[in-house]
Amino acid sequence: MLIDFFFTLKDARIPVSIKEFLTLLEALQKNVIDTSLDDFYYLARLTLVKDEAHYDKFDRAFGLYFKGIAASFDEKSPIPLDWLLQRMKRELTDEQRAQLEKFGYDKLMDRLAELLKEQKERHEGGSKWIGTGGTSPFGHGGTNPEGIRIGGKGGNRTAVKVWEERAFKDYDGEREIGTRNIKVALRRLRKFAREGAHEELALDATIHATASNAGFLDLKMQPERKNNIKVLMLFDVGGSMDDHIERTEELFAASRTEFKNMEFYYFHNCVYDFVWKNNRRRQSERFDTWDILRKYPPDTKLIFVGDATMSPYEVLHPGGSVEYNNKEAGSEWLTRFTNAFPKFAWLNPEPEGLWQYRQSIAIIRQLMSNRMYPITIDGLERAMRALSK
Repeated sequence: MLIDFFFTLKDARIPVSIKEFLTLLEALQKNVIDTSLDDFYYLARLTLVKDEAHYDKFDRAFGLYFKGIAASFDEKSPIPLDWLLQRMKRELTDEQRAQLEKFGYDKLMDRLAELLKEQKERHEGGSKWIGTGGTSPFGHGGTNPEGIRIGGKGGNRTAVKVWEERAFKDYDGEREIGTRNIKVALRRLRKFAREGAHEELALDATIHATASNAGFLDLKMQPERKNNIKVLMLFDVGGSMDDHIERTEELFAASRTEFKNMEFYYFHNCVYDFVWKNNRRRQSERFDTWDILRKYPPDTKLIFVGDATMSPYEVLHPGGSVEYNNKEAGSEWLTRFTNAFPKFAWLNPEPEGLWQYRQSIAIIRQLMSNRMYPITIDGLERAMRALSK
């Protein structure tokens, strides 16, 4: 059975060897895990994957191969609690939604502190307490124009803060590009300049000249050319960006191919005082944003990639981050970036026709001097022209 699983991993371009596969089989023969699909997943990942960079591809290959095995459960089993809670979620009319009160950021945080002291039990379907499926601004699974999500999954994307640690996935830089058009559009930014040696061997011309010269070696030289463009890309990851993973991975992979002098970092929703390179270690391996601003020269091309869809508090208010209490507003950091790198652009995977309905997009477009472009062929070409001026 597992031989096909081995070849599925190979097809996913995961560098797994026969020796590692035999180690997995030996571990199974010695019963080092219980008969659980979850336990097998962790054992297989431990024995077969040597680099964390391949975890995403392993997850996709594992899910593809074992799809459906653990999807069903005994008919006599109780209905999962989260199903019941989501079932209770209120369906409100537009008029009812408009009547819901907006607290404002400071008042919202103060009210949460009061409820944490007062509340003694679990609540659901209400409008006051921390609970589920109601119209209270605190909890999850309900409806409110702006609130603090505590646990559960997001749905309406109106939370101004999220009270949980979330796991984001790195974008896959080895993803196969579905079209060459993205590369062609990005190539407009490339500029070549002579560096180092004035000439280098022109291999094709040398072979042709030697063959024409009856096999006597005839060396041909050509001017050396290297891509002299330096690019800094900052990628929004997680949350609403999960809807745009495929397109962003295509852009990420194309950028790494076309820009040899490219550095990248991740942020969530808006840039604050730190960024990171590995989403699984984002809590322990952070890069101070001030160091990033000082590290790269002013002629570096700066490209933000994100849907700019968030609560306006996250851009304009200190402490507005959904994950922690940032000391300075995101707008301050965005301004520092645009001042440090005069050639900048923001690429937005959200369809351009929807931008007018997002207040945060309007704010960021203003901070970006209106240099926001959709991730379409036309949008990328416009962005590259703006960066080349």
